[in-house]
Amino acid sequence: MITPGLSAEYDLIVLGGGAVGENIADRAVQGGLTAVIVENELVGGECSYWACMPSKALLRSSQALRAARQVPGAAQAVTGELDVDAVLARRDAFASNWSDTGQVRWLDSAGIGLVRGHGRLSGEKEVTVTAKDGSTTVLTARHAVSIATGSDAFLPDIDGLVEAQPWTSREATSIKAIPESLAIIGGGVVAAEMATVFASFGTTVTLISRSGLLSGMEPFAGDLVANSLREQGVTILTDTKTTRVQRNENGVLLETGDGTTITSQEVLVATGRTPRTTDIGLDSVGLTPGAWIETDDTLQVPGFDWLYAAGDVTNRALLTHQGKYQARAAGDVIAARAAGAEVSDAPWGTHVATADHQAVPQVTFTDPEVASVGLTADAARKAGYRIRVVDYQLGWVAGASVRADGYAGAARMIVDEERKVVLGMTFAGPDVSELLQAATIAVVAEIPLDRLWHAVPAYPTVSEIWLRLLETYGRPSA
Repeated sequence: MITPGLSAEYDLIVLGGGAVGENIADRAVQGGLTAVIVENELVGGECSYWACMPSKALLRSSQALRAARQVPGAAQAVTGELDVDAVLARRDAFASNWSDTGQVRWLDSAGIGLVRGHGRLSGEKEVTVTAKDGSTTVLTARHAVSIATGSDAFLPDIDGLVEAQPWTSREATSIKAIPESLAIIGGGVVAAEMATVFASFGTTVTLISRSGLLSGMEPFAGDLVANSLREQGVTILTDTKTTRVQRNENGVLLETGDGTTITSQEVLVATGRTPRTTDIGLDSVGLTPGAWIETDDTLQVPGFDWLYAAGDVTNRALLTHQGKYQARAAGDVIAARAAGAEVSDAPWGTHVATADHQAVPQVTFTDPEVASVGLTADAARKAGYRIRVVDYQLGWVAGASVRADGYAGAARMIVDEERKVVLGMTFAGPDVSELLQAATIAVVAEIPLDRLWHAVPAYPTVSEIWLRLLETYGRPSA
């Protein structure tokens, strides 16, 4: 670590020490540069302590329990209920008890510097860091500064919401005590996953969404998840606007646009994200504070040969794995440009994040899971493709019946009829996350359908869905 109050020079300065910032710095160091990370909270960031890891730890135990209860023999062996205290203890372990000691140790082993404090751009290739004690450190970059400050939960303009002190995803994933009742405002991934978590804990959950559930995905995915949540006791109000929120001595009172009143012990807001760029000195270089940061596909900010950004802050694809993908491209291209080496910036080249546009994989860890990659049917049509939609029920696949009695789910393949390649895939069903990488490869590599016929799925596995989708589409004539 750098001693506060001193000045230092590095090849690369990274604002933000989450997973994205760590990967940018690591790739640059591997490319021969020196790099320092500036972090005001915990090294490892949102994913490690308040998002991906703790949320999936909270979801996994009930998912495993429900899966066991669907298999005769195992079902008879399951005689108890979910041990909530054990679930929370496991979550604590996954979040490293909110200590970044291990992450800092990794930075040291990777040869990456660390400055604790709030970093702000203070000029071209310059960052001023203010520590908690008020001391400042001025960092100068020889080659580049990269912004990886991430995003915060977005709080919509609802009367009384801020004053009611709502939970965001941070409070929901780091809970110590389980509320008797919880209202969730939102219908996206965080809302659906947290509804699943708290329903499994025995909390009375009401989910309120202005549109549908998982509305950015294929419609059948949201329908399957909504039906499952209702079976778990969740009340789902779709196409419903929350107009007012008030906290009183009895909890939280919510009013909706149709006059419905909902009372709960706590309220969670899961309505999207906003960029963490309000106070990082963007105005010092002519950019707009509080705005998303636009980049090209090498993650360079247009108009600046020294400024880069990656991860949520770019609004390209707000997913940890996609941010790390961007980070690898950014770190590598910064090192290449610093060395005067050739830059591979054509689509799908070494130094670009091409997959951000039409090949983004995502898993929603509800019950059933939803796994998708590429374009939905609606998005493909809007993009001008002539497509064919191929649907098949996952429960009809022999491998699915082996996994669980009553296995239910669905799959959809979007085919570009001009090129006969897969543009998008969506699976909804138990454990479908494990099908996603094959689908991602098919989309990214643009594998022709006639070649996919030769990728033989093992029997009996759920992967046989590929064969069934191809059969439904119809084999090309010789």
